[in-house]
Amino acid sequence: MIENGFNITIVGFGLMGASYAMALKKFHKGKIYAVDIDKESLLKAKDRGLIDEGFVEPKEPLEDSKLVIICLYPKLLVKFIEENKENFQNNAIITDISGVKCDYIEKIDNILQKKADFVSTHPMAGREKQGMDYADANIFQNANFIIIKKENNKKENVKLIENLAKNMGFLRVTKVTAKEHDNIIAFTSQLTHAIAVSLVNSDDEKFNTKLFIGDSYRDLTRIAKINSELWSELFLENKENLIYRIDNFIDKLETIKNALLNEDKDRLIKEFKESSDRRDRF
Repeated sequence: MIENGFNITIVGFGLMGASYAMALKKFHKGKIYAVDIDKESLLKAKDRGLIDEGFVEPKEPLEDSKLVIICLYPKLLVKFIEENKENFQNNAIITDISGVKCDYIEKIDNILQKKADFVSTHPMAGREKQGMDYADANIFQNANFIIIKKENNKKENVKLIENLAKNMGFLRVTKVTAKEHDNIIAFTSQLTHAIAVSLVNSDDEKFNTKLFIGDSYRDLTRIAKINSELWSELFLENKENLIYRIDNFIDKLETIKNALLNEDKDRLIKEFKESSDRRDRF
């Protein structure tokens, strides 16, 4: 086990990167560095005490860090590791926050060639707003944290990441394969965003909608305010799983539609009871 005094570099200092820094600062004894192309954000982060130092060029902090947390879009994640593979410490631990896994993990392992241990993770937390100014360590409290199971990861490194997650406030840590991750995330995360976007965009705007909004609409559409660049990439990289989940959802929506057409109250009651029971179980 690595002592708590090791240094950490966070690459990409937006909402998630800054929130990670806030959470880690509460207990971690080593230095926390940030790498980002926005020099002003780095200066602001240092002034606020979120980081010990910020860098536009990653070489120096990577060479001084045992753990590197990369908070970039999936394709940029691979690109960053490829461009900086010589700058990582030997036996460094590299982790990520990416929402898709299957197409990237093998690529990254091939790039690193055992120079560093890539322990892939997905913190199930975030906000609809973007940028460091909206960062908050509390978004991790009682949230779910996923670690991707890989045979070539060192057990002590996986344990270290798990302990960090729990210290940051995550309630449950679950380990699944990359394939399992992409399958279930297509349902719990990507489909829900697709539904929220479709609901908002289906408004015919015949009325002033905001005058008729209640909690149900607010709750369902909160995530419709979406980071278009990130989520378009996530959708496309996991399209087969997401299309499968969309088809299942459409089938269920058609069931309700057909019950309405047939004035089948019993079928509606059955669907409503089933959804209530399922919701209660988790």
